[in-house]
Amino acid sequence: MSRPGIVVIGRNEGERLRRCLRSLSPSRATVVYVDSGSTDGSPEWAAAAGAEVVALDPESPFTAARARNAGVDRLLRLDPTVEYVQFVDGDCEIAAGWLGAAQRELERDARLAVVCGRRRERFPERSIYHRLCELEWDTPIGEAAFCGGDAMIRMQAFRAVGGFNPDLIAGEEPDFCVRLRQRGFLVGRIDHEMTLHDAAMTRLSQWWRRAVRSGHAYAEGAALHGASPERHWRRARRSIIFWGVGVPLTALILCWPTRGLSLTLVAAYPVLAARIYTRSRAGGLPARDARLYAAFCVLAKFPQAVGHLEYLASRMLRRRRQLIEYKRPSPTWSDL
Repeated sequence: MSRPGIVVIGRNEGERLRRCLRSLSPSRATVVYVDSGSTDGSPEWAAAAGAEVVALDPESPFTAARARNAGVDRLLRLDPTVEYVQFVDGDCEIAAGWLGAAQRELERDARLAVVCGRRRERFPERSIYHRLCELEWDTPIGEAAFCGGDAMIRMQAFRAVGGFNPDLIAGEEPDFCVRLRQRGFLVGRIDHEMTLHDAAMTRLSQWWRRAVRSGHAYAEGAALHGASPERHWRRARRSIIFWGVGVPLTALILCWPTRGLSLTLVAAYPVLAARIYTRSRAGGLPARDARLYAAFCVLAKFPQAVGHLEYLASRMLRRRRQLIEYKRPSPTWSDL
């Protein structure tokens, strides 16, 4: 069985990248590291660790999609016969046995273009935001709607759809998966440990920016594929606009003519949280996690609405958005 190629992408991941590349050493596969303007010495350390390094030209906007495409281009120049590529974000570590399990799954079913597994948070108790990520990663096993940044992909399928859309600053994986399904391919998730992720998120402001980014992704994804038969993210877009813009705006506009009665509309938010809590408990979440998840699902409507409106403004002004980053740069290698 031939080894898959591996593409790692990163930007100022510091020690997280060190752990990522160490986890890949046992595979003895060809590893390409694509760097998006790091200032912490990541490219130099990756090269010293044996990875083929690609430094993206800063004259063009950085995106994860652009980095992954560049990684595949270099990988194919190094090995034109590679059949599968494992993508890994630089803040993740590959679990032992994952590469073989994913490749066997792809070889078992020719319709399968993407295989992902269980992504877990490395430090789930470090902050409530890490815990939220842990809950976010726990998606059902079987045929999936989309993958995340860590996944093994059939090279034939990757090339058939032209890779990731390099213009997307967020939501590039769901967009990619929609286009795969339009070509008749499937996306699957198997019950196997895949990666450990380090969110490095300890402040509300970081979580807020991450939610703004997801709002931007929902808006752009719906604009690109909302008219398709699967109505991609149209429901999510409606929910964000209703709860993040419609309800609070209506309450404020009608406040004077209703003598403040319209402010009772905010009571709908606890009702929404209760519904999410009930569904989460029915799905098996402990009460503590269900409360946390429900509260932040409701709170997320507001930064997601900001991201949605920023996308619409950028589109109207024909201005391209830059990366929405939420992590602080890691220490330089000399500081570690």
